[in-house]
Amino acid sequence: MMSSLSTISLLLLLSLLCAVISVDAQFVASLQPLPLPILMSGPHSFAFNSTEKGFYTGVSGGAIIKYTPEKGFVRFAQITESSNSLLCYALQEPISSKMCGRPAGIAFNEITGDLYVADALLGLHVVSPAGGLAVKIADGVDGKAFESLNGLDVDPTTGIVYFTSLSSQFSAYQMHLLLRLNDATGKLYKYDPSTKVVTVLMEGLGGAAGCTVSSDGSFVLVSQFTKYNIIRYWIKGPKAGSSENFSNSPSRLHPSSIRRIGSTGNFWIAAVQRVTNQTAVAKVDSNGEVLQRIYLPLLYDFLSEVNEFDGSLYFGSLTERYVGTLKL
Repeated sequence: MMSSLSTISLLLLLSLLCAVISVDAQFVASLQPLPLPILMSGPHSFAFNSTEKGFYTGVSGGAIIKYTPEKGFVRFAQITESSNSLLCYALQEPISSKMCGRPAGIAFNEITGDLYVADALLGLHVVSPAGGLAVKIADGVDGKAFESLNGLDVDPTTGIVYFTSLSSQFSAYQMHLLLRLNDATGKLYKYDPSTKVVTVLMEGLGGAAGCTVSSDGSFVLVSQFTKYNIIRYWIKGPKAGSSENFSNSPSRLHPSSIRRIGSTGNFWIAAVQRVTNQTAVAKVDSNGEVLQRIYLPLLYDFLSEVNEFDGSLYFGSLTERYVGTLKL
């Protein structure tokens, strides 16, 4: 249970992040862009393999690409056979997504080496450690097709996959409509590789943009873009199967993602303010205590994720043609 002091600290953080009007010049100068291969854009989410120094990200055209300092970006996998076609990059999103795929949330099962992918329109997929064509696991549950899948994480203790749908009506490219109509049709799903069954854990979520599992596998956090908060769903313990508010933002900041930082027990939250187009990130622990904050105004059209690995931060977006990196 988060203490009242920790709750107040997190609320104050989010309020301050929205109110800041000055920019950390040293931070802006330290942010290094890694340009994507030509025609590719929108590095939505990141996955890291503990045995390597690089990262993986899903981009427009249905491709998943791998980056290492030695080789730069190389193609690792694709959602459909069509993803290799130039047409997938000639067509604009979201039109290309229906034919080619659009990887959103991605994460590794570090035990098996499998990469799980929540494709925005084409369902839940898995990619073998060798890469190549992704295998579709499911495109719906209980006779209902998935809509606008967005966030995904793998429980590091069990290998169970948790993923979210942003909305049953709107895509990530229609955030203005999702906000205007106060949409609350998002869902949290669970996929168990041992039983190959997908179940719905939560419904009625307001723009479930991202999710992450705690390092001990006791709970999963889900960001609600339209409701300005993050929900904690308990997986284990006396509260298993129940949910509660993990944080709330009184300053109209929309959390777009939340990601676990290795086995530290901490998390990075990425948030945006659509009215002023400001972007903020905050590091918090499992009790909500604020550990660090960074303010990034006007650097991204839409910050989809911030993730940390091996001493660096990685910034993703829906539309940019580069990955932002920052040495901590």
